[in-house]
Amino acid sequence: MKLEIPTLPLEQKARLKDLIKVFLQIGATSFGSPTAHIAMMESEIVRKRKWLTGEHFLELLAATHLVPGPNATELALHIGYLEAGFPGLLAAGASFILPSFIATVSFAWAYTRYGALPQVDAIFYALNPLVLAIVINTLWSLGKSCLKTWQTWLIFGLAFGASLLGVNEVIILFAAGLLGYVLVYLLKHPPKAPAALLAVFPFPLLLRLFQQGPDWLHSRVAQLFLYFLRTGAVLFGSALVLFPLIRDDIVNRFGWMTQQQLVDAIAVGQMTPGPVTSAVTFIGYMVGGIPGAFASTIGVFLPSFIVVTAMGPLMKKLANSPVAQAVLEGVNAGVVALIITIAVTMAKNAVVDVWTALLLAAGLAGLFLLKLTPYWLVLAGIMIGLAKALLF
Repeated sequence: MKLEIPTLPLEQKARLKDLIKVFLQIGATSFGSPTAHIAMMESEIVRKRKWLTGEHFLELLAATHLVPGPNATELALHIGYLEAGFPGLLAAGASFILPSFIATVSFAWAYTRYGALPQVDAIFYALNPLVLAIVINTLWSLGKSCLKTWQTWLIFGLAFGASLLGVNEVIILFAAGLLGYVLVYLLKHPPKAPAALLAVFPFPLLLRLFQQGPDWLHSRVAQLFLYFLRTGAVLFGSALVLFPLIRDDIVNRFGWMTQQQLVDAIAVGQMTPGPVTSAVTFIGYMVGGIPGAFASTIGVFLPSFIVVTAMGPLMKKLANSPVAQAVLEGVNAGVVALIITIAVTMAKNAVVDVWTALLLAAGLAGLFLLKLTPYWLVLAGIMIGLAKALLF
């Protein structure tokens, strides 16, 4: 009996080629925050190619905020799914991630081989305070959009206090979402019996499962995959949430990197095109070489692929759900609190003298007053660092 390999219809093949072309281009040329990536997708998908209407695009974008995973990557997955089904989802996601993976592995290789050279140290000396300015700018934008009611300010305050007390970041995010449900939704809509059960849902037991680290495994590559798979499953909103989620584990619990190396990983995430979440590729390479880079990258993005595959047809209903919106308000308030903690950590490592303080001030002025895009700050940091290494 001859085995027949299923073939794709010609129209679907053409759409797959278009998806690969578009998302390779976006992945290779979009720098900075997820906002920049999303803006490029809107330009290509809505205005130039008219694959989606502006309204449909915004619905998809709203839905990405309600499920775990980096927003820009999930938006690419949704567009691929709508254009060419499951093959389109894979093609769009892989094409968007691939350029950043290649660039990040290249940076990580150079970092491990030449990281002690004065030129490399000089680049990160100038780049880190400017990346800190980008983080502060993102924090300001998120805060303005998220902290609008007394409920969100209360959740933010509680999350920030819990963070200062050393509470696990995953617990903070889950608790913030639960508080959002209670304070934003339940106060306006008294619960029926099934809904009331959510108030006593055994979140601590669930979180115990999330916190069970992969210590029992001997393979470092398996550890990386499982750890970042867990991280990707609880990563909501901006990719910057990634760093407060992993900081304590990466630096203190596992001892995989120093605090300074983690700050450098954040900088590399801004330096390379595509999703900022690709900084985990840098971490994976530092810990386990090429296999570690693959394991970390697949682990952190896999939950997004699974979520979009499973929930793609339901995303519009989810985006219009008042319960989901209430949970999202709580999670976003918690996210703002967590990003503040990573900004403080970055500041301790990036602002080391008067010159780096001046670079931070210049970066903030460029972003807030001149409205520069983050790409220009990254480019300026690299050029200033090279000038410092070559001329001084």
